[in-house]
Amino acid sequence: MGHFGSGLQLLLVERLNSEDRLEAWLADDIAILSDDLLLIGRQVTTGHGGRIDLLAINAEGSLSIIELKRDKTPRDIVAQVLDYASWIRRLDTPRVHEIAQAYWQSKGSNFNDEFQRKFDAFPPEPLNVSHSMIIVASALDPASQRIVEYLSQEHDIGINTAFFTIFSDGERQYLSADWLMDQEEVVERTERKVRTPWTGFKYVNAGESEHRSWADMRRYGFIAAGHGPRWSRQLIERLCPGDMIYAYQKGAGYVGFGKVLEDAMMAKDMLVDGQALLERELFQPGLGHDRDDPEMADYVVPIEWLKTFDVSDAKTFGGVFASQHVVCKLSDPATLSFLEKMFA
Repeated sequence: MGHFGSGLQLLLVERLNSEDRLEAWLADDIAILSDDLLLIGRQVTTGHGGRIDLLAINAEGSLSIIELKRDKTPRDIVAQVLDYASWIRRLDTPRVHEIAQAYWQSKGSNFNDEFQRKFDAFPPEPLNVSHSMIIVASALDPASQRIVEYLSQEHDIGINTAFFTIFSDGERQYLSADWLMDQEEVVERTERKVRTPWTGFKYVNAGESEHRSWADMRRYGFIAAGHGPRWSRQLIERLCPGDMIYAYQKGAGYVGFGKVLEDAMMAKDMLVDGQALLERELFQPGLGHDRDDPEMADYVVPIEWLKTFDVSDAKTFGGVFASQHVVCKLSDPATLSFLEKMFA
């Protein structure tokens, strides 16, 4: 079903007649698959004679092999991505830079600039400390699902499947994506072997736009995200009362440290000293956009700020952890050590 105005309209499921189309869509905008990935290669030739459909990197420098299932059997597609992973794991930092630079140079740019534009940080050192595999399919048979779940859940191998479905209302097409397993948990299980254990602190991207302002969030005690479930769902699913968070302002640095007081709610439902938040004096009144639409509205999480800074005095350093996610776990030891000193 799709949401249109005040009613519902039935959307028809269309067959994806060519997964090559899907590869082209992902190459044009990898955010369709994940906000935390930057594409660094397409049809990358391996040392084993294969070609990786798409190769991407995340903010921590981990690589993701993205392979479309097409018409391969369960055994063939899994064997193929595992073979690619056996080649990827041997790539050192200079070789990753070489692959990424060649890809972005062909597009008239360069890897370092694109990485900084995407993640608001320079590429970390070293790259490729860990890697994951993503099988992209319009559908996956039960045998393939069992194999992927077994490798991931029993052996902590970073493998998952993303399903894509096309819907149509007769005039427009809509692309929907879903994961076989929670991708953040899959990546976390893989990186647990090579990275510092999570200490319990969470990273929150405060954002700054016509619809929200750090000054408002700081003054009235909240964090906001919205304009679709893709963003608001992260507040709803990843923040719980009692969580300790560090708030990050893109392009500036860390600006707040606080404690989550309540679960996420629609912005129209938050009260500040008995008065509706949206009735308060706000620097960005756009926070109330689509206020009655549960999908598009901004959601807020009440926060008790323990220490905050103006954006002009944000705390940062070269290589500080930053992510495109609205909420994620913060485990980078250098960043945590720095924040502990800055926020006392």
